[in-house]
Amino acid sequence: MPTEILMPALSPTMEEGTLAKWLVKEGDAVKSGDLLAEIETDKATMEFEAVDEGVIGKILVAEGTEGVKVNSPIAVLLAEGESADTAATSLAAKADAKPEAAPAPKAEAAPAPVAAAPAPVTHEGDRVFASPLARRIAKEKGLDLGQIKGTGPKGRIVKADVEAAKPGQSAAAALAPAPATTAAATAMPSGPAAETVKKMYEGRAYEEIKLDGMRKTVAARLTEAKQTIPHFYLRRDIRIDALLSFRAELNRQLEARGVKLSVNDFIIKACALALQQVPNANAVWAGDRMLRLKPSDVAVAVAVEGGLFTPVLKDAETKSLSALSAEMKDLAARARDRKLAPHEYVGGSFAISNLGMFGIDNFDAVINPPHGAILAVGAGVKKPVVGADDQITVATVMSVTLSVDHRVIDGALGAELLEAIVGNLENPMGMLA
Repeated sequence: MPTEILMPALSPTMEEGTLAKWLVKEGDAVKSGDLLAEIETDKATMEFEAVDEGVIGKILVAEGTEGVKVNSPIAVLLAEGESADTAATSLAAKADAKPEAAPAPKAEAAPAPVAAAPAPVTHEGDRVFASPLARRIAKEKGLDLGQIKGTGPKGRIVKADVEAAKPGQSAAAALAPAPATTAAATAMPSGPAAETVKKMYEGRAYEEIKLDGMRKTVAARLTEAKQTIPHFYLRRDIRIDALLSFRAELNRQLEARGVKLSVNDFIIKACALALQQVPNANAVWAGDRMLRLKPSDVAVAVAVEGGLFTPVLKDAETKSLSALSAEMKDLAARARDRKLAPHEYVGGSFAISNLGMFGIDNFDAVINPPHGAILAVGAGVKKPVVGADDQITVATVMSVTLSVDHRVIDGALGAELLEAIVGNLENPMGMLA
């Protein structure tokens, strides 16, 4: 019997996506692990692999189709001996059966159950359904496939499921976001309706720009953040002449290795160490509780066309400046190409947004939930300052603002965290000790 290939869920919050490109055509033979298509989520373009072998009998969704719902059929896979006519007959039979499949009266009973709907079947007896690539990645990461929920056709575990999972993580925790986050990611911000706004500009020339998935997600998450997170702001000026001098000396020594450290690399390291120095501030908000993290997983905002990513540098406190620099360059490059996997931009407890390279002196950043804080970094500017000898001198000063979630971090604790960040940046050599 023909098998329907379903639209996969390639990220924890994905409910629909764009079928950007087919990598196969009707009549092509495929086997498990072969690439079938490129799917655009709200954050990235990801490759979708086959989980069964057979022949592509019919492509149901054309390239470039937007708003394709997760788990809706996108193609039909034929087994040996089946033909395209078999696929057409099977699809027609399903279409005819749909009106009787879910009678209206049963909808009234839907709110009654308290338990979540059953997950797709991933296991049968002792057998775990997973693609060969997913099995290989799970083995490399030391993951138990039996604890991972599959999002592929018929509940099959695919590459994205394994990449999103962590050692010791349950199937539910691996993929299911908090209900509030899911709702915020899909709901559009409130405000005047499009037609109402357009009437205000009748007679004026304008271009109507359709929102893509990323823009919708950014709008929804930032609206959620400002409406639900009690922000407060702490500001400091940091004298970075010692940092600039130290950076120049390190870059001279590292030139032969092709390494060039940026000020942002030092800021990442300073924040990672500060979260270890003030461990109570290394926390996130989790609905009815807080989660206090042990490692310093620092997210860094990266501007891309039409939106932004916040890739996460995990265990940043343990990495050298050169390692952080190389990892950040790689993440930023792949973010701009929308090639990041979900596990590379999900998580973290703290974020950095640096607009100093654009000449911005200072600004207030919006917290990216569930993070406890975000550091907004401005440009380094030469200013007159009063020295230790009470004499006026010139120093390079960088203004920063720490936006804090008051549910997670109180004022004194936030001030302690910012003091640790300032101390690390004003005494950069100590970060290598």
